[in-house]
Amino acid sequence: MQVGMVGLGRMGANMAERLRRGDHEVIGYDRNPEVSEVGSLSELVDRLTVPRVAWVMVPAGDPTEQTIQELAGLLQKGDLIVDGGNSNFRDSMRRAAELEERGLLYMDAGTSGGIWGLEVGYCLMVGGSDDAFRRVEPALKTLAPEDGYAHVGPAGAGHFTKMIHNGIEYAMLQSYAEGFEILEASQFDFDLHQLAALWNHGSVVRSWLLELAERAFAKDPKLSEIRGYVDDSGEGRWTVLEAINESVAAPTIAASLFARFVSRQEDSFAMKVIAALRNEFGGHAVKKQ
Repeated sequence: MQVGMVGLGRMGANMAERLRRGDHEVIGYDRNPEVSEVGSLSELVDRLTVPRVAWVMVPAGDPTEQTIQELAGLLQKGDLIVDGGNSNFRDSMRRAAELEERGLLYMDAGTSGGIWGLEVGYCLMVGGSDDAFRRVEPALKTLAPEDGYAHVGPAGAGHFTKMIHNGIEYAMLQSYAEGFEILEASQFDFDLHQLAALWNHGSVVRSWLLELAERAFAKDPKLSEIRGYVDDSGEGRWTVLEAINESVAAPTIAASLFARFVSRQEDSFAMKVIAALRNEFGGHAVKKQ
């Protein structure tokens, strides 16, 4: 199928490449002319075949809002906009309703996979109508590994699912970080790379994140080159707020979010572990000492 990819950063560019490897036609647009294949969104729309599919991979918030509004003014009835970024699910529900009034289809695709997605595929949590899902399913099959995508509900459900996914991720990262900090602070001179590797063979705490910890400790055994400063993308905050709205206890996720706030006030080995893991799985920048 043909896809117009809007946003060719570390995620969008890799997704475009994976689609091309799957024999899809991709036309890419980015505000950076050095990587863009067309000069404007208008030119992108003109080059797409009706009914068009425009896949948006730009930062959440105003950049996504402005991009979708501009696309809506250029597209025609029956065209489809996919938001693959980390938008708030309430924004996705609103956008779907607004675009439906204009005869446009909308799909929110929560996307996980980071910088590794090009090679191993992306986990895709898709919200939207059945028509929108069927339209874009050939691309989903290519982007995801086997059983790695699902239509999880109406518009907004995809980004809600991704929000909770990231909230869980916060807590998992914090658990590993605290464990490794206790090991590092103990009277024993542990080889943290050795322990991460050991736990990935038969242990109940084995995981892909722990494999990435192996990589991080192999590069820098004491994480001495990384400052213990950890940003948050916003989805952890949204998860905690939704837990409050629904009167659901989520103390572990909440504590992991608050720990990131602490990381911005003082240097912490636990926060170094999280910073290193986020760099490994998502290519997120780390602050050097």
